Amino acid sequence: MDAINWSIDWTIVGPAFLAGLVVLSTHVPLGQEVLRRGIIFIDLAIAQVAGLGVIAAHAMDWDPNGLEVELAAVSAALLAAIGLHWTEKRWPQIQEPIIGVLFILAATGGILLLAGNPHGSEHLKELLVGQILWTTWSSIWPVAILYALVLTAWFLLRSRFSGLTFYLAFAVVVTASVQIVGIYLVFASLIIPALATTGLRRGNRLVAGYSVGAVSYLVGILLSFRLDLPTGAVIVWSMAAVAILAGLLISDKRPVDQP
Repeated sequence: MDAINWSIDWTIVGPAFLAGLVVLSTHVPLGQEVLRRGIIFIDLAIAQVAGLGVIAAHAMDWDPNGLEVELAAVSAALLAAIGLHWTEKRWPQIQEPIIGVLFILAATGGILLLAGNPHGSEHLKELLVGQILWTTWSSIWPVAILYALVLTAWFLLRSRFSGLTFYLAFAVVVTASVQIVGIYLVFASLIIPALATTGLRRGNRLVAGYSVGAVSYLVGILLSFRLDLPTGAVIVWSMAAVAILAGLLISDKRPVDQP
């Protein structure tokens, strides 16, 4: 039996890993905020709505690489964000179920729009698990610039990121991420590092969250590249494994009287 060749083509892996780091740059702090607010599935719902915007644009035969698709995705996400902000003010006690209903409506809406498309299942798969291995260096920079602006505003004006401002910023960030890494990986990047580092102080928690995410992306990309498996799915599982190990290490270092 021939030995497995573990040589890596960094012209493919490099851009994919950088894309993962760019996504993590905003998703780690936003994920911790989502966990603090107790609206865990908002990212999944907003991501699915943004995906529905992309599917709707494809259904209207718009250029898949054109500006119209980007506008459709971000417009759908922003409308969802505004709607969720309104429901949070009106019915805060049932906000999480409302978010869940929005997710399932957007998910089934996408299926209905793709029902007559012969390539519908492939489009849906790309939307869910992403195509991160096909990322190019040039495609990362617009998203990186956008995220740099969001991060600057987040860390300088964090006290003002409440209510509608938070929802709108979240919608813009998630919309950009969905088209790079897919819906599943958007959710994982937001929630899993935040869960793994629960209990740490804010500064240490941020560093630990970035570390969990970066290691997960690198391991997942390398494994999927060599084993020829869907990259997004492998990264999600890698992130879960790394998060469990990190959580165990963190729990061992907590004081005895700390819950």
